[in-house]
Amino acid sequence: MSAKTGEGDPLFATAWVHVFEEDTEAGAVYRPEDADIPLSRRPRERIKIDPDGSARLLMPGPDDRYVEQPATWKQEGDVLVIRTREGSELQIGDRSPARLVAKKSSPRPPD
Repeated sequence: MSAKTGEGDPLFATAWVHVFEEDTEAGAVYRPEDADIPLSRRPRERIKIDPDGSARLLMPGPDDRYVEQPATWKQEGDVLVIRTREGSELQIGDRSPARLVAKKSSPRPPD
């Protein structure tokens, strides 16, 4: 899929919810929000990806309400890379209509 396209692509049809119980060494597992996701005491991270190249990471805040982190995405080879303004990155290498597997990286401190 080329960047900034994807009409009808399931990637853009839903918010993706982090199902930490399924995480593996390969990465963090995200499922569509309408999937059968177990209840959790802690709020679950969410990702929303739009076909125009924008994305939003919804992270639990100190009072459990979501804090939105604006981001952008682009296709880099076989990997979909989501970058926040703060420099955090999610690399989605494995995806299907039912599951995303993402590796996270944090911004590097200045030298």
